[in-house]
Amino acid sequence: MKQILLINDVVGRSHVGMAAMMPILTYMGHQTYNLPTALVSNTLDYGHFNVMETTEYMRKTIPVWDQLGFHFDAVCTGLMFSEEQAQLVASYCSRLHEEGTTLFVDPIMGDGGRLYNGISQSQVELMRHMVGLADLIFPNFTEACYLTETPFRDEGYSWSDTCTMLDRLIALGARSAIITSARVEGHTCVVGRRSDKPLQGFSQNLSEGPYFKIEYNEIPVAFHGTGDIFSAILIGRLLNGLTLKESTLAAMTIVRNLIDSNRELPDKCNGIPIERCLNLMG
Repeated sequence: MKQILLINDVVGRSHVGMAAMMPILTYMGHQTYNLPTALVSNTLDYGHFNVMETTEYMRKTIPVWDQLGFHFDAVCTGLMFSEEQAQLVASYCSRLHEEGTTLFVDPIMGDGGRLYNGISQSQVELMRHMVGLADLIFPNFTEACYLTETPFRDEGYSWSDTCTMLDRLIALGARSAIITSARVEGHTCVVGRRSDKPLQGFSQNLSEGPYFKIEYNEIPVAFHGTGDIFSAILIGRLLNGLTLKESTLAAMTIVRNLIDSNRELPDKCNGIPIERCLNLMG
């Protein structure tokens, strides 16, 4: 059992963020903790929302955990709400990483070629800094474009250009990277680039080439929180010993099954009721 810290926002209504990730990681046998970056009334696409940033709470919580000697095997960071908060999280994660903690970064910023409501260009810059600390990052295609300053194109890119985008993510400092919902030569897929050397936190098949591509057929249903579900399954599988490519394929398969099983739910912004679907975790 691994001790996993999630640093992300807590949404009052909707199965997204921590509400989606914690049940999955617990089901996989890990102990989860949380350090909220903000309390959010509901997902932003409802059009009206309230956000209370929790930087001061975070600032006071970290010394308490230090005093109590809490240890984390892995940390996964998500949405940041200010430069001050990002610097605080980066400093804390850098210290944990030096102590042997594996760092996963989900650079949550946007989708469909645009930034989410309330996300500014300055937050893109903050996220580039977080990416530079990570053992593994998993942006979607839109976020990868913003991070690498690559123009977003609905039709996507060639395999060669996609590999170049992965290389640019590595150049930011990340040791390994995955891009979800990528379009490569007319196909929707998840692509990845492993580290060039072993990582202490999870396995990679160094006998294979550095890049991989896994194609899939999209289900025309857009649930909120599926990226968080993908992240949780990916992390859980990695920490349970599967390789990066194996864990990616497992996460893709399970997310597809979850979407297909819940496609008739009327409110897609509310996400997938993950607690009722843990039997699909495999």
